[in-house]
Amino acid sequence: MKLHFKFFDAIPARFIVALMLFFACWINYMLRVNMSVNIIAMVPEDKTTKTVESECKAVANDVSLHNDTDITKQLRQPDGVVIFSWTNQEQAYVLSGYFWGYAITSLISGTAAELWGPRRVVFVTMFISAVLTIISPQAARLHYMVLVAVRFFIGLAAGFLFPALHALVARWAPPTEKGRFVSALLGGAIGTVVTWSLTGPLIETFGWDFAFYVPGIIAALWCVAWWFLVYDSPVLHPRISEAEKAYILEEIGDKVHSDSTTKIVPPFKKIFTSLPFLAMIVLHYGNNWGIYFVMTAAPKYVSSALGFNLTSTGTISSLPYLARMIFSLIFGAIGDRIVKRNMVSTTFMRKFFSLFSHVLPGLLLIGLGYTGCAPILSIALITFSMGSNGAATLTNLVNHQDLAPNFAATLYGIANGIGNTAGFVTPLVTAYFTKNGNGFAEWRPVFFTGASLYIIAAIYFILFGTGETQKWNYIEPEEDKRPSASSNDTTITVQVKN
Repeated sequence: MKLHFKFFDAIPARFIVALMLFFACWINYMLRVNMSVNIIAMVPEDKTTKTVESECKAVANDVSLHNDTDITKQLRQPDGVVIFSWTNQEQAYVLSGYFWGYAITSLISGTAAELWGPRRVVFVTMFISAVLTIISPQAARLHYMVLVAVRFFIGLAAGFLFPALHALVARWAPPTEKGRFVSALLGGAIGTVVTWSLTGPLIETFGWDFAFYVPGIIAALWCVAWWFLVYDSPVLHPRISEAEKAYILEEIGDKVHSDSTTKIVPPFKKIFTSLPFLAMIVLHYGNNWGIYFVMTAAPKYVSSALGFNLTSTGTISSLPYLARMIFSLIFGAIGDRIVKRNMVSTTFMRKFFSLFSHVLPGLLLIGLGYTGCAPILSIALITFSMGSNGAATLTNLVNHQDLAPNFAATLYGIANGIGNTAGFVTPLVTAYFTKNGNGFAEWRPVFFTGASLYIIAAIYFILFGTGETQKWNYIEPEEDKRPSASSNDTTITVQVKN
Protein backbone atom coordinates (compact mmCIF):
# COMPACT_ATOMS: atom_id res chain seq x y z
CA MET A 1 0.00 0.00 0.00
CA LYS A 2 2.80 2.41 0.76
CA LEU A 3 4.39 1.75 -2.61
CA HIS A 4 1.05 2.51 -4.22
CA PHE A 5 0.90 5.94 -2.67
CA LYS A 6 4.55 6.62 -3.42
CA PHE A 7 3.80 5.95 -7.07
CA PHE A 8 1.15 8.67 -7.14
CA ASP A 9 3.43 10.99 -5.20
CA ALA A 10 6.14 10.51 -7.82
CA ILE A 11 3.76 10.86 -10.81
CA PRO A 12 1.18 13.61 -10.25
CA ALA A 13 -2.43 12.51 -10.56
CA ARG A 14 -3.14 15.40 -12.94
CA PHE A 15 -0.41 14.13 -15.29
CA ILE A 16 -2.16 10.76 -15.47
CA VAL A 17 -5.47 12.53 -16.09
CA ALA A 18 -3.93 14.56 -18.92
CA LEU A 19 -2.40 11.40 -20.40
CA MET A 20 -5.78 9.66 -20.31
CA LEU A 21 -7.37 12.67 -22.01
CA PHE A 22 -4.78 12.36 -24.77
CA PHE A 23 -5.51 8.67 -25.31
CA ALA A 24 -9.25 9.31 -25.14
CA CYS A 25 -8.93 11.58 -28.17
CA TRP A 26 -6.50 9.19 -29.85
CA ILE A 27 -8.90 6.23 -29.56
CA ASN A 28 -11.93 8.35 -30.42
CA TYR A 29 -10.33 9.26 -33.74
CA MET A 30 -9.39 5.64 -34.37
CA LEU A 31 -13.08 4.76 -34.16
CA ARG A 32 -14.03 7.85 -36.17
CA VAL A 33 -11.72 7.64 -39.19
CA ASN A 34 -11.31 3.86 -39.52
CA MET A 35 -14.35 3.62 -41.77
CA SER A 36 -12.78 5.83 -44.44
CA VAL A 37 -9.97 3.27 -44.80
CA ASN A 38 -11.96 0.08 -44.12
CA ILE A 39 -14.52 0.82 -46.80
CA ILE A 40 -11.80 0.63 -49.46
CA ALA A 41 -11.35 -3.05 -48.58
CA MET A 42 -15.05 -3.67 -48.01
CA VAL A 43 -16.01 -2.26 -51.42
CA PRO A 44 -13.03 -2.75 -53.77
CA GLU A 45 -12.87 -0.37 -56.71
CA ASP A 46 -13.14 -1.48 -60.30
CA LYS A 47 -9.87 -2.23 -62.04
CA THR A 48 -10.55 0.57 -64.47
CA THR A 49 -9.13 3.81 -63.12
CA LYS A 50 -10.27 7.18 -64.34
CA THR A 51 -7.62 9.80 -64.91
CA VAL A 52 -8.07 13.26 -63.47
CA GLU A 53 -7.90 16.09 -65.91
CA SER A 54 -5.54 18.69 -64.53
CA GLU A 55 -4.87 22.24 -65.69
CA CYS A 56 -1.20 21.40 -65.57
CA LYS A 57 0.79 18.21 -65.62
CA ALA A 58 2.31 17.74 -62.19
CA VAL A 59 5.97 16.92 -62.20
CA ALA A 60 6.96 14.18 -59.81
CA ASN A 61 9.69 11.61 -59.67
CA ASP A 62 7.47 9.29 -57.63
CA VAL A 63 4.88 8.13 -60.15
CA SER A 64 2.79 6.61 -57.38
CA LEU A 65 1.62 10.14 -56.59
CA HIS A 66 0.65 11.04 -60.13
CA ASN A 67 -2.90 10.60 -61.31
CA ASP A 68 -1.99 10.23 -64.98
CA THR A 69 -0.87 6.69 -64.20
CA ASP A 70 -2.86 3.79 -62.85
CA ILE A 71 -2.30 4.07 -59.12
CA THR A 72 -5.15 1.82 -58.05
CA LYS A 73 -3.80 -0.99 -55.97
CA GLN A 74 -6.22 -3.57 -54.63
CA LEU A 75 -5.65 -4.50 -51.03
CA ARG A 76 -4.69 -8.14 -50.66
CA GLN A 77 -6.96 -9.93 -48.19
CA PRO A 78 -7.18 -13.52 -46.99
CA ASP A 79 -9.33 -15.89 -49.04
CA GLY A 80 -13.01 -15.99 -48.22
CA VAL A 81 -13.32 -12.38 -47.02
CA VAL A 82 -16.77 -10.99 -47.79
CA ILE A 83 -16.85 -7.89 -49.99
CA PHE A 84 -19.75 -5.69 -51.06
CA SER A 85 -20.92 -3.94 -54.21
CA TRP A 86 -22.34 -0.80 -52.66
CA THR A 87 -22.85 2.18 -54.93
CA ASN A 88 -21.03 5.46 -54.39
CA GLN A 89 -24.18 6.93 -52.86
CA GLU A 90 -24.54 4.01 -50.44
CA GLN A 91 -20.89 4.36 -49.47
CA ALA A 92 -21.47 8.08 -48.86
CA TYR A 93 -24.29 7.21 -46.46
CA VAL A 94 -21.99 4.85 -44.56
CA LEU A 95 -19.23 7.45 -44.32
CA SER A 96 -21.52 10.33 -43.27
CA GLY A 97 -23.64 8.43 -40.73
CA TYR A 98 -21.18 9.11 -37.92
CA PHE A 99 -21.14 12.87 -38.43
CA TRP A 100 -24.91 13.26 -38.47
CA GLY A 101 -25.12 11.61 -35.06
CA TYR A 102 -22.13 13.57 -33.79
CA ALA A 103 -23.68 16.92 -34.68
CA ILE A 104 -26.94 16.12 -32.88
CA THR A 105 -25.57 15.35 -29.42
CA SER A 106 -22.81 17.98 -29.38
CA LEU A 107 -25.31 20.68 -28.41
CA ILE A 108 -26.54 18.94 -25.25
CA SER A 109 -23.49 16.91 -24.31
CA GLY A 110 -21.79 19.61 -22.27
CA THR A 111 -24.72 20.04 -19.90
CA ALA A 112 -25.02 16.26 -19.59
CA ALA A 113 -21.37 16.03 -18.52
CA GLU A 114 -21.87 18.70 -15.86
CA LEU A 115 -25.03 17.07 -14.50
CA TRP A 116 -23.96 13.42 -14.63
CA GLY A 117 -20.21 13.84 -14.14
CA PRO A 118 -17.61 13.87 -16.97
CA ARG A 119 -15.89 10.68 -15.80
CA ARG A 120 -19.09 8.66 -16.13
CA VAL A 121 -20.09 10.30 -19.41
CA VAL A 122 -16.71 9.59 -21.03
CA PHE A 123 -16.76 5.97 -19.85
CA VAL A 124 -20.27 5.32 -21.19
CA THR A 125 -19.73 7.02 -24.54
CA MET A 126 -16.42 5.24 -25.19
CA PHE A 127 -17.76 1.85 -24.11
CA ILE A 128 -20.81 2.18 -26.34
CA SER A 129 -18.57 3.24 -29.24
CA ALA A 130 -16.28 0.25 -28.63
CA VAL A 131 -19.14 -2.28 -28.61
CA LEU A 132 -20.77 -0.81 -31.71
CA THR A 133 -17.43 -0.81 -33.55
CA ILE A 134 -16.90 -4.48 -32.71
CA ILE A 135 -20.33 -5.46 -34.11
CA SER A 136 -19.91 -3.31 -37.25
CA PRO A 137 -18.79 -6.24 -39.48
CA GLN A 138 -21.96 -8.15 -38.62
CA ALA A 139 -24.04 -5.04 -39.26
CA ALA A 140 -22.46 -4.63 -42.70
CA ARG A 141 -23.29 -8.21 -43.61
CA LEU A 142 -26.96 -7.68 -42.75
CA HIS A 143 -27.40 -4.54 -44.89
CA TYR A 144 -25.51 -1.35 -45.56
CA MET A 145 -28.29 0.66 -43.85
CA VAL A 146 -27.74 -1.35 -40.67
CA LEU A 147 -24.12 -0.26 -40.78
CA VAL A 148 -25.25 3.33 -41.38
CA ALA A 149 -27.42 3.08 -38.24
CA VAL A 150 -24.50 1.67 -36.24
CA ARG A 151 -22.22 4.50 -37.38
CA PHE A 152 -24.97 7.01 -36.58
CA PHE A 153 -25.21 5.74 -32.99
CA ILE A 154 -21.42 5.75 -32.63
CA GLY A 155 -21.55 9.41 -33.65
CA LEU A 156 -24.36 10.08 -31.18
CA ALA A 157 -22.23 8.64 -28.39
CA ALA A 158 -19.05 10.40 -29.54
CA GLY A 159 -20.77 13.78 -29.43
CA PHE A 160 -20.59 13.61 -25.64
CA LEU A 161 -16.83 13.07 -25.48
CA PHE A 162 -15.06 16.38 -26.04
CA PRO A 163 -17.36 18.58 -23.90
CA ALA A 164 -16.91 16.08 -21.05
CA LEU A 165 -13.13 16.19 -21.49
CA HIS A 166 -13.22 19.99 -21.33
CA ALA A 167 -15.18 19.73 -18.09
CA LEU A 168 -12.32 17.65 -16.67
CA VAL A 169 -9.77 20.20 -17.87
CA ALA A 170 -11.67 22.92 -15.99
CA ARG A 171 -11.51 20.90 -12.77
CA TRP A 172 -7.99 19.52 -13.03
CA ALA A 173 -5.81 22.04 -14.87
CA PRO A 174 -4.13 24.87 -12.93
CA PRO A 175 -4.06 28.09 -15.00
CA THR A 176 -0.32 27.76 -15.62
CA GLU A 177 -0.82 24.27 -17.13
CA LYS A 178 -4.07 24.74 -19.03
CA GLY A 179 -2.34 25.14 -22.40
CA ARG A 180 -0.71 21.73 -22.09
CA PHE A 181 -3.96 20.12 -20.95
CA VAL A 182 -5.83 21.52 -23.95
CA SER A 183 -3.00 20.37 -26.23
CA ALA A 184 -3.62 16.85 -24.97
CA LEU A 185 -7.10 17.09 -26.49
CA LEU A 186 -5.51 17.14 -29.95
CA GLY A 187 -4.38 13.54 -29.55
CA GLY A 188 -6.85 12.69 -32.30
CA ALA A 189 -4.20 13.75 -34.82
CA ILE A 190 -2.01 10.85 -33.72
CA GLY A 191 -5.03 8.56 -33.77
CA THR A 192 -5.63 9.51 -37.40
CA VAL A 193 -2.02 8.88 -38.40
CA VAL A 194 -1.86 5.53 -36.57
CA THR A 195 -5.14 4.38 -38.07
CA TRP A 196 -4.13 5.25 -41.61
CA SER A 197 -0.71 3.62 -41.15
CA LEU A 198 -1.74 0.36 -39.49
CA THR A 199 -5.13 -0.42 -41.00
CA GLY A 200 -3.68 -1.46 -44.37
CA PRO A 201 -1.33 -4.16 -42.98
CA LEU A 202 -4.06 -5.33 -40.61
CA ILE A 203 -6.52 -5.76 -43.48
CA GLU A 204 -4.01 -7.54 -45.69
CA THR A 205 -3.10 -9.98 -42.92
CA PHE A 206 -6.44 -10.75 -41.30
CA GLY A 207 -9.15 -9.11 -43.43
CA TRP A 208 -11.23 -5.94 -42.99
CA ASP A 209 -13.23 -7.41 -40.09
CA PHE A 210 -10.19 -7.09 -37.83
CA ALA A 211 -9.84 -3.42 -38.74
CA PHE A 212 -13.02 -3.03 -36.67
CA TYR A 213 -12.30 -5.64 -34.00
CA VAL A 214 -8.83 -4.39 -32.99
CA PRO A 215 -9.76 -0.68 -32.45
CA GLY A 216 -12.95 -1.75 -30.67
CA ILE A 217 -11.08 -4.05 -28.27
CA ILE A 218 -8.44 -1.36 -27.62
CA ALA A 219 -11.23 1.11 -26.79
CA ALA A 220 -12.89 -1.39 -24.40
CA LEU A 221 -9.61 -2.02 -22.56
CA TRP A 222 -9.00 1.72 -22.35
CA CYS A 223 -12.41 2.13 -20.66
CA VAL A 224 -11.26 -0.13 -17.81
CA ALA A 225 -8.11 1.96 -17.29
CA TRP A 226 -10.13 5.19 -17.47
CA TRP A 227 -12.53 4.11 -14.72
CA PHE A 228 -9.72 3.33 -12.28
CA LEU A 229 -7.40 6.24 -13.09
CA VAL A 230 -9.63 9.26 -13.70
CA TYR A 231 -12.03 11.02 -11.33
CA ASP A 232 -14.29 14.03 -11.70
CA SER A 233 -12.14 16.30 -9.55
CA PRO A 234 -9.09 16.27 -7.26
CA VAL A 235 -11.45 16.23 -4.28
CA LEU A 236 -12.89 12.87 -5.35
CA HIS A 237 -9.61 11.21 -6.36
CA PRO A 238 -8.80 8.54 -3.71
CA ARG A 239 -5.05 8.33 -4.44
CA ILE A 240 -4.00 11.93 -5.09
CA SER A 241 -1.49 13.35 -2.64
CA GLU A 242 -2.72 16.02 -0.25
CA ALA A 243 -0.05 18.43 -1.50
CA GLU A 244 -1.14 18.09 -5.14
CA LYS A 245 -4.81 18.39 -4.23
CA ALA A 246 -4.17 21.56 -2.25
CA TYR A 247 -2.06 22.99 -5.09
CA ILE A 248 -4.72 22.41 -7.76
CA LEU A 249 -7.57 23.77 -5.64
CA GLU A 250 -5.56 26.83 -4.63
CA GLU A 251 -4.52 27.58 -8.22
CA ILE A 252 -8.03 27.21 -9.62
CA GLY A 253 -9.53 29.22 -6.79
CA ASP A 254 -13.23 29.98 -6.66
CA LYS A 255 -13.75 29.94 -10.44
CA VAL A 256 -14.67 26.26 -10.37
CA HIS A 257 -17.12 24.77 -7.90
CA SER A 258 -15.03 22.21 -6.03
CA ASP A 259 -18.02 20.14 -4.89
CA SER A 260 -18.65 18.27 -8.14
CA THR A 261 -21.44 16.26 -6.50
CA THR A 262 -23.65 19.35 -6.61
CA LYS A 263 -25.58 19.46 -9.87
CA ILE A 264 -26.26 22.93 -11.23
CA VAL A 265 -28.27 23.83 -14.31
CA PRO A 266 -26.33 26.31 -16.48
CA PRO A 267 -27.79 29.84 -16.77
CA PHE A 268 -28.76 29.46 -20.42
CA LYS A 269 -30.41 32.87 -20.73
CA LYS A 270 -27.26 34.66 -19.56
CA ILE A 271 -25.08 32.38 -21.70
CA PHE A 272 -26.92 33.06 -24.96
CA THR A 273 -27.12 36.79 -24.30
CA SER A 274 -23.41 37.06 -23.50
CA LEU A 275 -21.51 38.94 -26.19
CA PRO A 276 -18.13 37.37 -25.23
CA PHE A 277 -19.66 33.91 -25.56
CA LEU A 278 -21.10 34.73 -28.97
CA ALA A 279 -17.65 36.00 -29.99
CA MET A 280 -16.19 32.67 -28.88
CA ILE A 281 -18.78 30.81 -30.98
CA VAL A 282 -17.81 32.85 -34.05
CA LEU A 283 -14.13 32.14 -33.43
CA HIS A 284 -14.82 28.42 -32.96
CA TYR A 285 -16.94 28.27 -36.11
CA GLY A 286 -14.16 29.88 -38.12
CA ASN A 287 -11.74 27.33 -36.66
CA ASN A 288 -13.96 24.36 -37.51
CA TRP A 289 -14.59 25.71 -41.00
CA GLY A 290 -10.86 25.99 -41.60
CA ILE A 291 -10.15 22.48 -40.31
CA TYR A 292 -12.92 20.83 -42.33
CA PHE A 293 -11.89 22.95 -45.29
CA VAL A 294 -8.28 21.78 -45.18
CA MET A 295 -9.37 18.19 -44.57
CA THR A 296 -11.70 18.07 -47.60
CA ALA A 297 -11.16 20.84 -50.14
CA ALA A 298 -7.37 21.20 -50.02
CA PRO A 299 -6.54 17.53 -50.74
CA LYS A 300 -9.14 17.50 -53.51
CA TYR A 301 -7.49 20.59 -55.00
CA VAL A 302 -4.06 18.98 -55.01
CA SER A 303 -5.57 15.87 -56.58
CA SER A 304 -7.89 17.36 -59.21
CA ALA A 305 -6.25 20.68 -60.07
CA LEU A 306 -2.59 19.69 -59.77
CA GLY A 307 -2.96 16.06 -60.81
CA PHE A 308 -1.57 14.59 -57.59
CA ASN A 309 -3.37 12.15 -55.34
CA LEU A 310 -2.50 13.47 -51.90
CA THR A 311 -4.36 10.73 -50.07
CA SER A 312 -2.51 7.98 -51.93
CA THR A 313 0.54 8.45 -49.71
CA GLY A 314 -0.01 7.99 -46.00
CA THR A 315 3.01 10.05 -45.01
CA ILE A 316 1.96 13.11 -47.00
CA SER A 317 -1.70 12.92 -46.01
CA SER A 318 -0.75 12.78 -42.33
CA LEU A 319 1.61 15.77 -42.42
CA PRO A 320 -1.07 18.43 -41.71
CA TYR A 321 -2.36 16.46 -38.71
CA LEU A 322 1.11 15.87 -37.30
CA ALA A 323 1.94 19.54 -37.82
CA ARG A 324 -1.17 20.65 -35.93
CA MET A 325 -0.32 18.31 -33.05
CA ILE A 326 3.31 19.45 -32.82
CA PHE A 327 2.45 23.14 -33.13
CA SER A 328 -0.29 22.81 -30.50
CA LEU A 329 2.25 21.48 -27.99
CA ILE A 330 4.60 24.35 -28.77
CA PHE A 331 1.89 27.01 -28.53
CA GLY A 332 0.48 25.40 -25.38
CA ALA A 333 3.88 25.53 -23.66
CA ILE A 334 4.33 29.16 -24.74
CA GLY A 335 0.92 30.08 -23.37
CA ASP A 336 1.59 28.40 -20.03
CA ARG A 337 4.87 30.26 -19.72
CA ILE A 338 3.13 33.59 -20.43
CA VAL A 339 0.50 32.87 -17.78
CA LYS A 340 3.09 31.73 -15.23
CA ARG A 341 5.12 34.90 -15.64
CA ASN A 342 2.00 37.05 -15.84
CA MET A 343 3.44 38.84 -18.86
CA VAL A 344 0.16 39.97 -20.45
CA SER A 345 -3.54 39.74 -19.67
CA THR A 346 -5.50 36.63 -20.64
CA THR A 347 -7.63 38.72 -23.01
CA PHE A 348 -4.57 40.06 -24.84
CA MET A 349 -3.09 36.57 -25.15
CA ARG A 350 -6.31 35.10 -26.60
CA LYS A 351 -6.62 37.90 -29.15
CA PHE A 352 -2.94 37.98 -30.07
CA PHE A 353 -2.70 34.26 -30.76
CA SER A 354 -5.83 34.48 -32.93
CA LEU A 355 -3.43 35.92 -35.49
CA PHE A 356 -1.67 32.52 -35.54
CA SER A 357 -4.70 30.23 -35.16
CA HIS A 358 -6.94 32.01 -37.70
CA VAL A 359 -5.40 34.90 -39.64
CA LEU A 360 -2.16 33.17 -40.70
CA PRO A 361 -3.91 29.96 -41.82
CA GLY A 362 -6.35 32.11 -43.82
CA LEU A 363 -3.51 33.93 -45.56
CA LEU A 364 -1.84 30.60 -46.37
CA LEU A 365 -5.08 29.36 -47.94
CA ILE A 366 -5.17 32.45 -50.14
CA GLY A 367 -1.61 31.74 -51.19
CA LEU A 368 -2.62 28.16 -51.99
CA GLY A 369 -4.78 29.47 -54.83
CA TYR A 370 -1.76 31.09 -56.49
CA THR A 371 0.85 28.34 -56.21
CA GLY A 372 0.23 27.19 -59.76
CA CYS A 373 1.80 23.91 -60.82
CA ALA A 374 3.89 23.52 -57.69
CA PRO A 375 2.55 20.52 -55.71
CA ILE A 376 5.34 20.51 -53.14
CA LEU A 377 4.67 24.16 -52.32
CA SER A 378 0.94 23.43 -52.17
CA ILE A 379 1.47 20.59 -49.71
CA ALA A 380 3.74 22.83 -47.63
CA LEU A 381 1.06 25.55 -47.48
CA ILE A 382 -1.62 23.03 -46.49
CA THR A 383 0.66 21.60 -43.79
CA PHE A 384 1.61 24.96 -42.30
CA SER A 385 -1.97 26.22 -42.50
CA MET A 386 -3.12 23.30 -40.37
CA GLY A 387 -0.01 23.50 -38.22
CA SER A 388 -0.44 27.18 -37.44
CA ASN A 389 -4.00 26.40 -36.38
CA GLY A 390 -2.43 24.50 -33.49
CA ALA A 391 -2.45 27.90 -31.76
CA ALA A 392 -6.18 27.26 -31.28
CA THR A 393 -5.11 25.70 -27.97
CA LEU A 394 -4.66 29.32 -26.81
CA THR A 395 -7.77 30.77 -28.49
CA ASN A 396 -11.11 29.12 -29.26
CA LEU A 397 -10.25 25.75 -27.68
CA VAL A 398 -9.65 27.33 -24.29
CA ASN A 399 -11.65 30.57 -24.24
CA HIS A 400 -14.73 28.85 -22.83
CA GLN A 401 -12.54 27.86 -19.87
CA ASP A 402 -11.86 31.58 -19.33
CA LEU A 403 -15.47 32.71 -19.60
CA ALA A 404 -17.08 30.16 -17.30
CA PRO A 405 -15.02 27.19 -16.08
CA ASN A 406 -18.01 25.97 -14.06
CA PHE A 407 -19.92 25.54 -17.31
CA ALA A 408 -16.99 24.90 -19.67
CA ALA A 409 -18.54 21.68 -20.97
CA THR A 410 -21.82 23.38 -21.80
CA LEU A 411 -20.12 26.29 -23.57
CA TYR A 412 -17.87 24.01 -25.58
CA GLY A 413 -20.74 21.67 -26.45
CA ILE A 414 -22.85 24.50 -27.84
CA ALA A 415 -19.95 26.02 -29.78
CA ASN A 416 -18.85 22.66 -31.14
CA GLY A 417 -22.38 21.69 -32.13
CA ILE A 418 -22.73 24.88 -34.15
CA GLY A 419 -19.19 24.64 -35.48
CA ASN A 420 -19.65 21.09 -36.75
CA THR A 421 -22.23 22.30 -39.26
CA ALA A 422 -19.20 23.49 -41.22
CA GLY A 423 -18.52 19.83 -41.97
CA PHE A 424 -21.71 19.71 -44.02
CA VAL A 425 -21.38 23.16 -45.61
CA THR A 426 -17.78 23.13 -46.82
CA PRO A 427 -18.28 20.27 -49.33
CA LEU A 428 -21.31 22.10 -50.74
CA VAL A 429 -19.31 25.30 -51.19
CA THR A 430 -16.51 23.38 -52.90
CA ALA A 431 -18.96 21.59 -55.20
CA TYR A 432 -20.68 24.86 -56.13
CA PHE A 433 -17.53 26.65 -57.27
CA THR A 434 -15.95 23.63 -59.00
CA LYS A 435 -19.06 22.32 -60.77
CA ASN A 436 -17.79 23.55 -64.15
CA GLY A 437 -14.14 22.55 -63.82
CA ASN A 438 -11.10 22.03 -61.62
CA GLY A 439 -8.88 24.82 -62.89
CA PHE A 440 -7.22 27.50 -60.78
CA ALA A 441 -9.94 30.02 -61.71
CA GLU A 442 -12.61 27.75 -60.19
CA TRP A 443 -10.60 26.91 -57.09
CA ARG A 444 -9.51 30.42 -56.08
CA PRO A 445 -13.02 31.44 -54.89
CA VAL A 446 -13.11 28.24 -52.83
CA PHE A 447 -9.94 29.19 -50.98
CA PHE A 448 -11.02 32.83 -50.66
CA THR A 449 -14.23 31.70 -48.97
CA GLY A 450 -12.40 29.52 -46.45
CA ALA A 451 -9.78 32.18 -45.82
CA SER A 452 -12.43 34.89 -45.37
CA LEU A 453 -14.27 32.94 -42.67
CA TYR A 454 -11.00 32.21 -40.91
CA ILE A 455 -9.97 35.89 -40.88
CA ILE A 456 -13.41 37.46 -40.27
CA ALA A 457 -13.93 35.18 -37.26
CA ALA A 458 -10.62 36.37 -35.79
CA ILE A 459 -11.44 40.03 -36.39
CA TYR A 460 -14.84 39.63 -34.72
CA PHE A 461 -13.27 37.96 -31.70
CA ILE A 462 -10.57 40.62 -31.43
CA LEU A 463 -13.31 43.28 -31.33
CA PHE A 464 -15.80 41.60 -28.99
CA GLY A 465 -14.05 38.68 -27.29
CA THR A 466 -12.50 38.56 -23.84
CA GLY A 467 -10.57 36.27 -21.55
CA GLU A 468 -12.24 37.54 -18.38
CA THR A 469 -14.38 35.23 -16.28
CA GLN A 470 -18.04 36.22 -16.57
CA LYS A 471 -20.22 37.00 -13.56
CA TRP A 472 -22.68 34.24 -14.42
CA ASN A 473 -19.92 31.65 -13.93
CA TYR A 474 -19.98 32.04 -10.17
CA ILE A 475 -22.44 29.91 -8.26
CA GLU A 476 -24.22 31.93 -5.64
CA PRO A 477 -24.78 30.20 -2.30
CA GLU A 478 -28.33 29.22 -1.56
CA GLU A 479 -30.22 31.86 0.35
CA ASP A 480 -30.89 31.22 3.95
CA LYS A 481 -34.28 29.55 4.11
CA ARG A 482 -34.80 30.40 7.79
CA PRO A 483 -37.26 33.15 8.71
CA SER A 484 -35.70 36.58 8.93
CA ALA A 485 -36.07 38.95 11.85
CA SER A 486 -38.79 40.82 10.04
CA SER A 487 -40.90 37.66 10.02
CA ASN A 488 -41.53 38.17 13.75
CA ASP A 489 -43.77 41.07 12.93
CA THR A 490 -47.40 40.40 13.68
CA THR A 491 -49.37 39.62 10.59
CA ILE A 492 -53.07 40.31 10.66
CA THR A 493 -55.25 38.41 8.26
CA VAL A 494 -58.57 39.95 7.50
CA GLN A 495 -61.18 37.64 6.10
CA VAL A 496 -64.06 39.30 4.37
CA LYS A 497 -67.28 37.34 4.14
CA ASN A 498 -69.68 38.11 1.43
